[in-house]
Amino acid sequence: MTTHADGADGLVVDVRGLRKRYGDVTAVDGVDLGVRRGEVFGLLGPNGAGKSTTVEILQGERVRDAGHVAVLGADPARSTRAWRSRIGVVRQDESAPAELTVRETVRHFARYYPKPRDPEEVIALVGLQEEADTRIKALSGGERRRLDVALGVTGGPELLLLDEPTTGFDPAARRRFGEMIRELAAGGTTVLMTTHQLHEAETLADRIAVVVRGRVVAEGAPSVLRERHGTAADVEWTEADGTPRRERTGTPARTVARLAARFGGEVPGLRVSRPTLEDLYLRLTGQKGTR
Repeated sequence: MTTHADGADGLVVDVRGLRKRYGDVTAVDGVDLGVRRGEVFGLLGPNGAGKSTTVEILQGERVRDAGHVAVLGADPARSTRAWRSRIGVVRQDESAPAELTVRETVRHFARYYPKPRDPEEVIALVGLQEEADTRIKALSGGERRRLDVALGVTGGPELLLLDEPTTGFDPAARRRFGEMIRELAAGGTTVLMTTHQLHEAETLADRIAVVVRGRVVAEGAPSVLRERHGTAADVEWTEADGTPRRERTGTPARTVARLAARFGGEVPGLRVSRPTLEDLYLRLTGQKGTR
């Protein structure tokens, strides 16, 4: 893959103070993002948070109202055909010609790019080998979504923008998608994906940004987010008379040490529960969580 110049500080995606309004509605309200080459970056948030609008601005399909945006070192609002050929896009509402087969469709789209990937390789990458000669109108919803992803990577993009890519995937298809993302990232492709699948984001993304009402409210690696924004841990144990006890604390190690000293060693029924990424996400987005 040919290496092209990135933006400031070596960022493939460099966004500062991004704003977009639709009439009286503010969709994006001062978003800052920085995505490095070869990184898998997850954009999380509830419906209407501004994720899709942000991605549309990054791909040059929607004009921003304010802010700095550089993608692969260029302003998407003044994009060229050469710049667009370096970016792969998978939108939420893709549609391909229903009468064509999977193989015909991938081969057709490959002609639009100067250095496309081999169509057969792409079909195998998304797990559609057995459906290669099936017409699109006969595919299931999940299979159509996999075809959308195939078309997004056909051009061998340096940056892949995925807007809710696994909608309609069954568990097996989602697992294959994860393997594909890891393979692309290992080959140097930068991936920015919006998703509602928290497990997907936690297992695939190097870093995550949580967007609420058009603003980034938390950003970092999943482990860092839990440490920085996580709520207190629950320490549970059983007293000598069999009574179950639980204490919520920000210093669980100190609580366990105190209990161990009191019990003179092993603490009966000891269990320490820390907040999950889902707990954190629900709290940051103002939704009801488990803790």
